[in-house]
Amino acid sequence: MLKEERHQVILNEVRIHNKVLLADIAEILKVSQDTVRRDIKELHDKNKLKRVHGGAISLGFNHYSYVNREIYSLEKKSRIAEKAVSLLKDGQVILLSGGTTNLEIARLIPPYLKITCFTPSLPIAMQLLPKPNIEIIVIGGKINKDSQIAVGGSPIGALAELKADICFLGVNSIHPVEGVTELYWEIVQVKKAMIKASKKVVVPSISEKINSEQRYKICGLDAVDLLITELDESDPQLEVYKQSIELL
Repeated sequence: MLKEERHQVILNEVRIHNKVLLADIAEILKVSQDTVRRDIKELHDKNKLKRVHGGAISLGFNHYSYVNREIYSLEKKSRIAEKAVSLLKDGQVILLSGGTTNLEIARLIPPYLKITCFTPSLPIAMQLLPKPNIEIIVIGGKINKDSQIAVGGSPIGALAELKADICFLGVNSIHPVEGVTELYWEIVQVKKAMIKASKKVVVPSISEKINSEQRYKICGLDAVDLLITELDESDPQLEVYKQSIELL
């Protein structure tokens, strides 16, 4: 495979999943991790992505701005967010994990809506800050610098004392057999705790993440109540999910 082709594969994976690991990309490309490391450095130097320890993240992953056109599939994520916000009512307690789709949900929550939002994500909290009727409670702990999410025992312990009406669970991948999966073990543990802390689990995901999988499992499809994509629920890509999950 030519270097230009490798670069395109790496960029596609980063744009879809927001973050990639050297080992995973090396396996996809069938090359050494040293080759991938050099490719990522070149793409970083060209300002195409951001190199981080062990892999890379998209430029918009933790610097979310609506001027920033590096946000992958922003139009699709906006459509998903519109559907998600339609589920909200005054008086609800919601949980929002991190990710650019959930940031779009946070942006579109009407300022007049009176809800309480718990989140382990610093960007989510900042996005909600200007909305006067939303009570924001940050679930604190050690911060994963790539995702800017609190991880470790502190957020897991705090979530054990909570029962939210809805959890909007940002995902890296979702698969009809493997379920919901993630790249980072610490984030998996926080997301598992978020599921346990919620009456209803909603997964907002662009269609490119459907039928993909990562190394660590968060939950099976039986733990998810609703899957929201930009697709019409009658789309053939969603057919296999209809047996397990409600679609929107």
